[in-house]
Amino acid sequence: MRLDRFLIRRGTHSTKEITYLLADGQVKVDDRIETNGLQSIHRFSKIQLGEELLQEYEAVYLMLHKPAGYLSATTDPQHPTVIDLIDHPLRHELHLAGRLDRASTGMILLTNDGKWSKRITEPAEKISKTYHVTTRDPISHETVGIFANGIYFAYEDLTTQPALLDILAPHEALLTIQEGRYHQVKRMFHAVGNQVLSLHRKSIGPFVLDDSLPVGKFRHLNKAEVNFFRA
Repeated sequence: MRLDRFLIRRGTHSTKEITYLLADGQVKVDDRIETNGLQSIHRFSKIQLGEELLQEYEAVYLMLHKPAGYLSATTDPQHPTVIDLIDHPLRHELHLAGRLDRASTGMILLTNDGKWSKRITEPAEKISKTYHVTTRDPISHETVGIFANGIYFAYEDLTTQPALLDILAPHEALLTIQEGRYHQVKRMFHAVGNQVLSLHRKSIGPFVLDDSLPVGKFRHLNKAEVNFFRA
């Protein structure tokens, strides 16, 4: 929304008065004087008119180290959810930028900024996610090429994007994908006759799960991290 329209919609000043107040330096956006009424603002912009605070809404961006046993959901009548792990006054306004199965562990990003999270979850953005995978059977070297060529999912009638598989041990590997389809990692291994026993997400795009972040705890993303996914 434009700044001048936001001010006019409040109904306390006429269009002419708003134009004067802007020109007179009486309006601040995010603590900076703004004289351009055409300036674009959003729900998280801090807006002041003189000494009056008109809008201030905190944008929250969190990284959580998800433990097993928690649903990637905001509410559930039967099981604990990742929101139950968040000690923050705005926790009930948060949503997840990507999910993990209840048994899976690792990085979850949470925010109240829908535009920001869409940049992460939108398939067209091709944001890489890396998982540490433990399997029932040894991982064959042929699987590397199969995953690189993509796996056909009949239900969706599509072939997955090329994936990078780095075998660490006979039953362990790092898998990097650029999608987030339903149970994708488990279905990919199932397609080659194997079974995933454990799944741990290590990274999303440039974000790597902090080694110092204990299981079940979260931290705030810093400004540089948040800005990476700014539109």
